Amino acid sequence: MIRVSVFYPYSPGATFDYTYYAQKHCPMVEEKLRTFGCVRIDIDKGVEGGTPDAPVLFVAVGHIIIESLEGFHQGMAAHGQEFRSDVPNYTNITPQLQ
Repeated sequence: MIRVSVFYPYSPGATFDYTYYAQKHCPMVEEKLRTFGCVRIDIDKGVEGGTPDAPVLFVAVGHIIIESLEGFHQGMAAHGQEFRSDVPNYTNITPQLQ
């Protein structure tokens, strides 16, 4: 079992629609990756940067829990373009994967 994290770094002017991300994008990704071993997707919402006055480092982080890296790569080969084309529907941030 592995966890692939998708980071959305904060920057001035960044926009992020948490409702769309949680109710539309992540369920779509989870459903399409399920046949490749996806168990679930967890979401972290950035709330502060360590002190009350500091901005968040990441607006959000999505965690794809999947059985194997191979399964993740296969799922992304099959559906990655669809996932990427949905990003502008909820953010203007370029996601970073780890």
